[in-house]
Amino acid sequence: MKIGLFDSGKGGTTVLSAIRKLLPDNEYCYIADSENCPYGEKTEQELLKIVCNNVDKLKKWGAEIVVFACNTATTKCIGRVREMYPELEFVGTEPAIGLIKKYNAKRVLIMATPATVKSERVASLIKNNRRPGQIIDLLACPGLALAIENNDKIDEVLEKLTDGCPNYDLVVLGCTHYSLIKDKIQKRFADAIIIDGNDGVARRVKELASKR
Repeated sequence: MKIGLFDSGKGGTTVLSAIRKLLPDNEYCYIADSENCPYGEKTEQELLKIVCNNVDKLKKWGAEIVVFACNTATTKCIGRVREMYPELEFVGTEPAIGLIKKYNAKRVLIMATPATVKSERVASLIKNNRRPGQIIDLLACPGLALAIENNDKIDEVLEKLTDGCPNYDLVVLGCTHYSLIKDKIQKRFADAIIIDGNDGVARRVKELASKR
């Protein structure tokens, strides 16, 4: 079975790596759409056009399962795209807010693109997974995905975005690019547990692949 993935560049390779650990014998095709990076600063109409173009390419290449290896594309477009391509299976990537309940964290930070932070999906996930008395802060990170994609001024952008942030017990990475600099984020929040949603995506892909 051929599995297709796309992201606004190299961030989605972290999702690809997680999937390949569970399904090492599958064939994969990956679109690193760095030309349109960052997705998180596009309008919903612009993003839907970009996403459909990527899906069309992956479908042409024979993908039976298509993974949105991007939190922003998932929260903004996956519902519409499922309606438009009923013949394909889609798996989205979203901030691992559902895992918050597993941790005894008093203060949680969710780092994501501006579009993901503003999404109704993230608001719903927080509402459904917040523990009583738990503080959950959202941090929009404009420019960080692009800095990571270009490997340029990452430390400068990260420092500017997190300057003045308090200590956190748990940090949720809501953009697949951010997983590439998990070590830098860990240094900024030394006492926090850092998590992303990549393993959950991989498990879902394996589940769908076993049914086809």
